[in-house]
Amino acid sequence: MENLFLTLLFLTTTSCVSVSPYNIPAIFSFGDSVFDAGNNHFIKNCTAQADFPPYSSSFFHHPTGRFTNGRTVVDFISQFIGIDFQIPYLEAKIAVMKGSRKSYPHNGINFASAGSGVLRGTNKEERVIPMQDQLQQFRTLVEQNLIDKSLVQKSFFFFEAGSNDIFNYFVPSNPPKPDPHAYVQAMLVEVETFVDQIYKLGARKIALFSLGPVGCVPARALLPGAPNDRCYGKMNVMVKEYNRGLESLVKHMHIKYPHAIGVYGAIYNIVQKFRANPVHFRFSDVCNACCGDGTLGGMLQCGKKGYKICSNPNVFLFWDYFHPSEHAYKLISKALWGGRKSRIRPFNLRTLANITLHSGLD
Repeated sequence: MENLFLTLLFLTTTSCVSVSPYNIPAIFSFGDSVFDAGNNHFIKNCTAQADFPPYSSSFFHHPTGRFTNGRTVVDFISQFIGIDFQIPYLEAKIAVMKGSRKSYPHNGINFASAGSGVLRGTNKEERVIPMQDQLQQFRTLVEQNLIDKSLVQKSFFFFEAGSNDIFNYFVPSNPPKPDPHAYVQAMLVEVETFVDQIYKLGARKIALFSLGPVGCVPARALLPGAPNDRCYGKMNVMVKEYNRGLESLVKHMHIKYPHAIGVYGAIYNIVQKFRANPVHFRFSDVCNACCGDGTLGGMLQCGKKGYKICSNPNVFLFWDYFHPSEHAYKLISKALWGGRKSRIRPFNLRTLANITLHSGLD
């Protein structure tokens, strides 16, 4: 089964070799299930999985480990740049160790792990890879010269994490936690440390993506006390505070990190536009999961025994109980790539791709 999975992923990521018209040779992405391209499949006893049907069915036509029905934001941005999709770090590591790959990919690597958070303890019992360990995986490659440092300096670095930390704050069976403000500030300390470390390792074009409105995901139906007829306001208050902290990090990045440029992707605002005017964005349902079961389709993970699936995922904002559909990801990606400052600031990813920076590492 694992050999078949590796073969399918290899065929998917190598079937269309192209040359980028932009000076962005690679994308290195870190985060959770919004970015994960299949890392969790290669973790023994990891319970946060999407390596079964009908995940990835709309585009790849076989499970890839992505937590949606098709491509993610990282995939779409790769296509806009003109580079191949990045493979999961753990897949590349296994291939290099077995000798089926001579080196790590030159178009970037996906380190994201579904279920992980910015706090090390988030979903630890599910055996996911926390942000700190994703960073260590990247550091090892750089320090052992397994990734060319000039490649690192020219590449995009994408970061998106925190949804699981905040959702878990409201799970009653979890251990007692500090007040919401202190909890969010602890999260932001970890993100600042992460940015500091990837800068020291050579990252120069850094995009921090905000959380979407986590309090609106169908999985809120699993939480006692959460409303089903509207978003969970208390959760979104924490999300917005965290997002403000991320934007503040970006605003000060050019001062704190010479030769680096940061951008802030306002995904919360983008998704709220979809919810406010669904017909304009060709959605017919912005509340329920296309694939799942129970209230809001949020009581059961897509693909698990007893799940139900809609006939047209493209008209749903949510593919499953936590994650957007490919159509939603495509719209988000277009907003990040070419959107105005209300969507990504101080400028969009296309503009960032065209900027030539001095690395400061010469």
